[in-house]
Amino acid sequence: MSADISDLTIQYEEEGQILVKELDKEVLTKGAWATIIFRYQNWSRSKNEFSKEMFTIRRYQKRNGEYVSKSKFNISSADQAKKIITILQKWIDQ
Repeated sequence: MSADISDLTIQYEEEGQILVKELDKEVLTKGAWATIIFRYQNWSRSKNEFSKEMFTIRRYQKRNGEYVSKSKFNISSADQAKKIITILQKWIDQ
């Protein structure tokens, strides 16, 4: 992993081929527990192209000076993201 939160990434490649392409990220919380939301695409070998944009929220715990991945929640579509936003906004406004 990494000692610096800005170096954390979900980009992944094998044999020079990017399989998970990180498009953007935002740090939601810092400290002993860090939360980051990523925007990304997966490579489809069968279609020979990247998938639609997806999102994931990752939690990292800092242990011995290094961030270690602890949990994740994948948001598989823009539609699902919009539903989450709507529900959270409703709860916040109550």
